[in-house]
Amino acid sequence: MHILSIDSSTHLASIALAIDDVIIAEILFRAEKSLSARLLPEIERMLASSGLTVGEIDLFACAVGPGSFTGVRAGVATIQGLSLATGKPCVGFSTLALVAMNFPMATLPLCPLLDARKNEVYAALSDGSSLLPLPVIADCVMEPEAFLDRLSAVTDKPVIFAGDGADRYHEVIAGRLGGQALFAPPFLNVGHAANGALLALHAHRNGRYLEPDRLLPVYLRPSEVEYAKMDRQKKAQQV
Repeated sequence: MHILSIDSSTHLASIALAIDDVIIAEILFRAEKSLSARLLPEIERMLASSGLTVGEIDLFACAVGPGSFTGVRAGVATIQGLSLATGKPCVGFSTLALVAMNFPMATLPLCPLLDARKNEVYAALSDGSSLLPLPVIADCVMEPEAFLDRLSAVTDKPVIFAGDGADRYHEVIAGRLGGQALFAPPFLNVGHAANGALLALHAHRNGRYLEPDRLLPVYLRPSEVEYAKMDRQKKAQQV
């Protein structure tokens, strides 16, 4: 099975090709304002360099969030379009699971954290003892202190923290958990589309694939536009 996987949900985007569970190509690049215009050309370039056409891809996959609203939308729209054009199925995977995939067969719990701004983090807790992370605390968004309280209630083991949220709130985490907090090195703080291909393969083998119109972003909270709309409605009610 040929799999095309992309992750454009954080500041570092990536695209990968796999044949079953063997990764044959991957590129990473900074996700900037030109992301939407750059995704398809980068995909075309990778396909050409691998000697494949888009029609030979059997499964399309992407990170559906949480993460950058613009980045998630761009990734989902690109995969929806490719899936629709080829008539092939698609799969969505969690951005947090993608970060946790950097630590296969880990003996300690994994806690991917992404900076959600507004003094909050996108967070999850996983059992990493198998090849794929198993959820212990599902993807959520909250203040880091509140999440650490929740984490402490479900495990007393040392925990591996990774992601840009772990970097930003390093002092908060270390101050709360002390030596039980283990921090990943910087190169393991970002997800890789190659790992997304493995998540997609597993989902497909278990019948968890979608038609393109059912591939939807997972934001976990309203966008800035929605917040502004709610503020306007609130002010209008107060008049």
